[in-house]
Amino acid sequence: MSVFDLRDFDQHEQVSFFNDPETGLKAIIAVHNTHLGPALGGCRMWAYENEEQAITDVLRLSRGMTYKAAITGLPLGGGKSVIIGDARRDKTPELMRAMGRAVNALRGRYIVAEDVGMSVDDMVQISKETRHVLGLPSENGSGGGDPSPVTAFGVYTGLKAAVKHRLNRDDIAGLRVAVQGLGNVGYNLCKLLAADGVVLTVTDVHQDRVKTAIAELGATAVPPENIYDAEVDVFAPCALGGAINDGTIARIKADVISGAANNQLAEARHGDVLREKNVLYAPDYVINAGGLIAVHYEYRARSAGETYDRDAVMAHVARIAETVESVFQRAAQEAVSTAVAADRIAEQRFGRAPAASQAA
Repeated sequence: MSVFDLRDFDQHEQVSFFNDPETGLKAIIAVHNTHLGPALGGCRMWAYENEEQAITDVLRLSRGMTYKAAITGLPLGGGKSVIIGDARRDKTPELMRAMGRAVNALRGRYIVAEDVGMSVDDMVQISKETRHVLGLPSENGSGGGDPSPVTAFGVYTGLKAAVKHRLNRDDIAGLRVAVQGLGNVGYNLCKLLAADGVVLTVTDVHQDRVKTAIAELGATAVPPENIYDAEVDVFAPCALGGAINDGTIARIKADVISGAANNQLAEARHGDVLREKNVLYAPDYVINAGGLIAVHYEYRARSAGETYDRDAVMAHVARIAETVESVFQRAAQEAVSTAVAADRIAEQRFGRAPAASQAA
């Protein structure tokens, strides 16, 4: 099947494939939409089972970045990249530099930053081959460093707004939250929640992360396949996409779904299913926009020759709560799911007719 015929193609402007036999790089860069500005989005390194899975992931992630930038009010387009490989085993400085050359080949249409399986050190290697890279160390004044803690703060802010809206609670002490995935964002979210007295149930495919959460945060751990059955108030998907699907929706007991993962809904219709079940879903690209906001400020600081303003970043990220509430209000006014409401707001901003919405 042609890439153009894939369900998730969704009018992408450009999809590029890169192969570097010398370093082993196999990468895909997807540029979804540049109506508002250059496409900015992280690079994910993952051991995909096959190339079709990688293509689907990069297309869905890229589209999500367009919507994320638009609903957050940033002058950016949407793009994403994936490297096929095990980040713990296959990553080398040479491979990262090859990725930098791939990014550079797009001549600024796509700007790369960190995502799952990538780090600030990786961005440094990529920066040796291209200037179209963000998430760099902060030592020189213009770099924002790892955006993961900022993303986590945005999710934390959005989660509290969702809890306020659905459960009418300002104080979240004693709230029960299940966190699926303890990567850089998920673990930082857990730290913020634990500091507020939240009761954590956690899981991850990497047991070292789980042990750390138990020791440092007093979390209770469950096997990955059991996280959906946890008796909690909030379910926070912070791993890969597709966690909300026909099988899991029937098992989730939470009143609120609010997490950091991209593309949490396996299919657009699952937003409607959640609405019918009276489960409040905080759309993923709305509440996980903190990292994008951070790298946008880094991009702006570098372009103007200014110092990265972390205080301004955090103030901007704190406003995610207002955006989340506006999505909830629009969903109620128009009698649609929160996923559809968020898409409609974003589409109005980047210039697509609402009828073309394919929420994911």
